Amino acid sequence: MIEQIINWLNNNGISGAGTRLLSHVIALAAVLLIAFIVDFIVKNIILRIVKIMVTKSRSQWDDAFLERKLFSRLAHLAPALVIYLFAPIFPQIASWIVRLSQSYMIFMVGSACYAFFNAVNDVYNSYGIARQRPIKGYIQIAKIITGVIVGILILSVMINKSPTLLLTGLGALTAVIVLVFKDTILGFTASIQLSMNDMVKIGDWIEMPKFGADGEVIDITLHTIKVCNGNKTITSIPTYALISDSFTNWRGMTESGGRRIKRAINIDINSVKFVDQEMYQRFSRFQILESYLKSRQEEIDKYNAENRIDTGELVNGRHMTNLGTFRAYVIAYLKQHPKIHQDMPFMVRHLPPEPQGLPMEIYVFSREQQWAEYEMIQADIFDHLIAVIPRFDLRVFQQPSGNDMQKLANAK
Repeated sequence: MIEQIINWLNNNGISGAGTRLLSHVIALAAVLLIAFIVDFIVKNIILRIVKIMVTKSRSQWDDAFLERKLFSRLAHLAPALVIYLFAPIFPQIASWIVRLSQSYMIFMVGSACYAFFNAVNDVYNSYGIARQRPIKGYIQIAKIITGVIVGILILSVMINKSPTLLLTGLGALTAVIVLVFKDTILGFTASIQLSMNDMVKIGDWIEMPKFGADGEVIDITLHTIKVCNGNKTITSIPTYALISDSFTNWRGMTESGGRRIKRAINIDINSVKFVDQEMYQRFSRFQILESYLKSRQEEIDKYNAENRIDTGELVNGRHMTNLGTFRAYVIAYLKQHPKIHQDMPFMVRHLPPEPQGLPMEIYVFSREQQWAEYEMIQADIFDHLIAVIPRFDLRVFQQPSGNDMQKLANAK
């Protein structure tokens, strides 16, 4: 082609020492013009046709490819291919043109692979299983492998050596590679274990005090897991830390349909006593205790009669107490509470006495799991119970305050 351009210049009266240089400039301009025209056609005609076809298609895959600019990155191959094919025109620098164009095409193929991986991740995340089995870590591994392969191929092209020779040399640097990619290897191993054992997924609420994490998992990557804490701060935890250290996952609570209420009221032991006739009549006016008092009293009377017990002395036989009656009231109150889960563990019990009194623990499950609603239900229950305790001639134990001491001093 160069000789043809020289002959054309000579026929048009242009000759001399600079003719060959001018012919090379003209050839270079022609190649660049062809590359520009091809690039224009691909990007402004072919890509537009592709976009129209993607818009009309119902598949979400091509939409993801278009959004991640996979087709745009592949379009960069066209002008590079033109330059590669016309490289023999410039024999003095043909080898360098070939190497540079090949390196550019390899780089763009690698870039297209990155776009492909991102599109795969986007499509996968549109399915519900993505929250249970995220693949972002595997996508990152694929990107790293692709980047390494692209780097090796470009280096082998530029130095005109076989990629196998470079891989052989890399084998001697295995220890260094392992050291450099230690976190990546650990993260990859941890990602597999977390996924296979279903230990954590996006949306789980986890608690890991060692890293100050107490919130919802918002992202799982190869190296880190991001947790949005209750105060809206973000904590990043190394992925492998969830394998090597312990953490609490509250997913079981979420999937169970209830949230546990486990709290005790300390009763002043000195206020516990047997139920006398006056108290019995008063308690009978409590609607939710009517059936309990009647059946309980019949049971006690029957037992005492069958065993010929002298009930003139309260220490003999069986008798109701104000504390037991209050416990029955709490059970009945919670049984009819619309926000308490009746099909899950339900218990009102006494704990061992303490210097602070006798703890009466409520162990039930709320139907509401959201933190704010859950706390409101719990507070509402204990507001009511603390207010109603004096009606049973019971007292809530609390440490004496400065005001109590002042009243005592004034009384003297």
